[in-house]
Amino acid sequence: MNPMPELIPMLKQLRLSGILDSIEARNRQAIEGKVSYMDFLATIVQDEVARRHQKKIASAIRRATFRNQKTLEEFDFSFNPGINRALITELASCRFIEEKVCCLIVGPCGTGKSHIAQALGHCAIRTGYDVLFTTASRMLAQIHAARATNGLDRQLAKLAGVDLLIIDDFGLKPLRASQDEDFHDIISERYERRSTIVTSNLDIPEWPDAFPNRILGAATIDRLRHAAYKVVLDGKSYREAQPDLKSDKPTCQRTTKPAPQKGGEIH
Repeated sequence: MNPMPELIPMLKQLRLSGILDSIEARNRQAIEGKVSYMDFLATIVQDEVARRHQKKIASAIRRATFRNQKTLEEFDFSFNPGINRALITELASCRFIEEKVCCLIVGPCGTGKSHIAQALGHCAIRTGYDVLFTTASRMLAQIHAARATNGLDRQLAKLAGVDLLIIDDFGLKPLRASQDEDFHDIISERYERRSTIVTSNLDIPEWPDAFPNRILGAATIDRLRHAAYKVVLDGKSYREAQPDLKSDKPTCQRTTKPAPQKGGEIH
């Protein structure tokens, strides 16, 4: 007697329909291997747990709105041997998120800042943290739009409350009036409560230049720097190794290179 016709609606009712994807193959394996009933049950339950875990990670990755699906496994550390691989590996453990401190990633264009930031975001998701990736300009534009539609409180709560907020390309465009206040408010709300990754083409001493209000800028940067980890990516551009298909494509230039750091942590 085939129990599947009766089993299918019951599994769906219990929200275990994912088991149907593998149950027939597992049943054949159990018959051929003379597996006990308990071992067979354990196997299909493990399949369901693994399926739900992967579904949860996939959902978290979608919510994170990463620009690219970059991981540390894909990063070529040998291209720029001076990169502090030990520090990045330590950050991948996500202990900095437990510490509720920032990670500041600086370096010239094309050295892998966004790649590493997103890769650390993937590590955080696999560890169980919620992550949101955005650029500085997009984040501030969304805050401005939310203010115009009476959704400001909800937008600020989202940015302030996520376990790990990744702000890419800070300083690429100077902040306009009121944007520096919005940026300060987000960093202040997250200070010592949540972790934030900020990437920038500018070295940290240059960051005050991005703020119209220098006093507000100093207060913001002071919070970002406190106990933060600093990753310096200096060297060749990964993009220079790729063929330039569009010669009229705008390039990113850097006027000041980051000073070599003896340690990875700012106190």
